[in-house]
Amino acid sequence: MSVLGTPRPVSAGVGNSNDQTRRHNLSTILTTLHHGGAQTRADLTRRLGLNRSTIAALVGELVDLGLAHETASTEHGGVGRPSPTVTPSEQVAAIAINPDTDAIIIGLVGLGGVVHKRIRYETAGVPTVRETVNIVKAVIDGMRSELDTSFRIAGVGIAVPGLVRAGTGVVTLAPHLDWHDEPLAELVTEALGYPATVANDAKAGIIAESVYGAGRGIDDLVYVNGSASGIGGGVLVGGVPLRGAQGYAAELGHISVAGGGIDCHCGRVGCLETEVHLAGLLAAMGRDHLDADEFDQLLLTSSDPAVEAEITRQLDVLTLALADFVSVFNPSRILLGGFLGSLFAAHPERIVEGVRAASFAQLADELTIERAQLRSRLLVVGAAEIAFEQLLADPAGMWT
Repeated sequence: MSVLGTPRPVSAGVGNSNDQTRRHNLSTILTTLHHGGAQTRADLTRRLGLNRSTIAALVGELVDLGLAHETASTEHGGVGRPSPTVTPSEQVAAIAINPDTDAIIIGLVGLGGVVHKRIRYETAGVPTVRETVNIVKAVIDGMRSELDTSFRIAGVGIAVPGLVRAGTGVVTLAPHLDWHDEPLAELVTEALGYPATVANDAKAGIIAESVYGAGRGIDDLVYVNGSASGIGGGVLVGGVPLRGAQGYAAELGHISVAGGGIDCHCGRVGCLETEVHLAGLLAAMGRDHLDADEFDQLLLTSSDPAVEAEITRQLDVLTLALADFVSVFNPSRILLGGFLGSLFAAHPERIVEGVRAASFAQLADELTIERAQLRSRLLVVGAAEIAFEQLLADPAGMWT
């Protein structure tokens, strides 16, 4: 099952044992509740096409497993008894981690994408892997009493700005962090005692936006995020995340946009992230750091010619890169996150018109460009979604 998709319910039949069918349908219902929120049993029956008794039995099992609970419906307009409302358990949660060049974000996220806690631990410099693990352990140890008494932890999801080898939990290269071949999932599992999963941060971002944000319901989507660590991306094609042979696909920050440009960490010259970067915008503004709201405001109100010139330069490079993505992936929507979302919010017409002018015309006819919606919650929700994958795939098998 894709972390983005809800499995289709099935009925027992040839090639399906009753137990396999039951487990699959439990997965379908829990995923539906997790992605869609509380629903009545009647809603689930209509939506999933299973009969009422089957829904009742499956919901009852999820309740017994502590993964959902039922309450009496407050609305009733039909004949007979009102259908109970089924809600995913608030006590089931995942730990989310996002290391960056200047801070480590640690979150506690419940089923349904509810962010219970988000802690930004600022670091004196770029954290090493060992420093990252030690900081995370110290923070989680401080929360241990609350976690043990109030939550059931499904796992740990880690969103890293770098290449992550699919299925191994190894960070092959995180250039801005200077991490090389680090077995991060193994180290975090050992330190915290919970199973850990690692993914590229932009790929975690597209998962979060596709499930809970501006990409919801969009099957062909390009997501481009800009942070202090550079530019990353994720792509959905027909509703399926583009992964590549080793899990490295859609490194959108490393397309070439300037033949005689700046050397990039990846070994190439003139990559998108060397030409469009937060550091250049902050330098033009005379700042070392700005929080997201301050940055948005300065982009909207600045009248300094040097700042305007740098904004315009980066916008023009960005629009050409986005037009290339339109030609390669033919998306119906492009989402811009991080500081790229800030640039879009300040100058939406310039980006939209620039992309249309530079694109293969017919491919951009129905294209929409939007800012990512989840903002500061984006990567903790995305990392948690990765951590929830095993639970959603087999609710009966994880805690029984």
